[in-house]
Amino acid sequence: MKEARYSGRTVVVTGASQGIGKALSVALAPQRPRLVLVARDEERLHEVARECRSAGALTLVVPADVGKPADCERIVAECVHHFGGLDVLVHNAGISMWSRFDEVLDLSIYETLMRVNYLSCVYLTHHALPHLKSARGQIVAVASLAGLTGVPTRSGYAASKHAVFGFFDSLRIELREAGVSVTVVAPDFVVSEIHRRSVGPDGKALGQSPMQEKHLMTAEECAARIIAAMESRRRLAVLSLRGVVGRYVRLVAPGLIDRIALRAVRRGR
Repeated sequence: MKEARYSGRTVVVTGASQGIGKALSVALAPQRPRLVLVARDEERLHEVARECRSAGALTLVVPADVGKPADCERIVAECVHHFGGLDVLVHNAGISMWSRFDEVLDLSIYETLMRVNYLSCVYLTHHALPHLKSARGQIVAVASLAGLTGVPTRSGYAASKHAVFGFFDSLRIELREAGVSVTVVAPDFVVSEIHRRSVGPDGKALGQSPMQEKHLMTAEECAARIIAAMESRRRLAVLSLRGVVGRYVRLVAPGLIDRIALRAVRRGR
């Protein structure tokens, strides 16, 4: 019987109300962890919490906006008050964009992307770190293939995910002696509401996905691969074959990877 690696462990998951965050929480639940579910949508969080509890997990719902430093401090405080500690911190919350840079009308999009996708990781990790050190725990950052290469129409998103890689690659080295592991995950396109909520050139949500979602990895498959990487404390998990191959091809034929990225966006898959 497979060991329940996260049984009794306190795991904070941001962006837990939908998509990858929801799928990850539900997939972890049978291991009977103590799940702290974080997102802005309280109603959806409670729905996820009920599903997780029915599978064996203990849950705490914390409605919060991870782009706000005070909310990040509150998330950790409520977690520690309720469960007495913090073992695993999963940074999953994020937003995306869909616009060529020369068509952008609202440059505040870039500030928002950096705050939610990158600075939230800084804020939350800062407050969680003393508890993670005490537990010799684990940080998991759900980044993106866009954090490893440029992607057209995603310039702000790619920039924020590049920042995530830089921050956590540096932090991993700092935390080595403290026994806190850092895993960065780079999914390919995944079926998720993040596509429908991507902001266009005017800063408003698209309202519908521009992706051919039937061809994309499901959130459930993505979650299963993330958990496998978490359980083995891998430093990097690239979750698609083209992502793995692309990392090496980019070293010798960067122009080819540029063309592949452009084609993927145009085809929506």
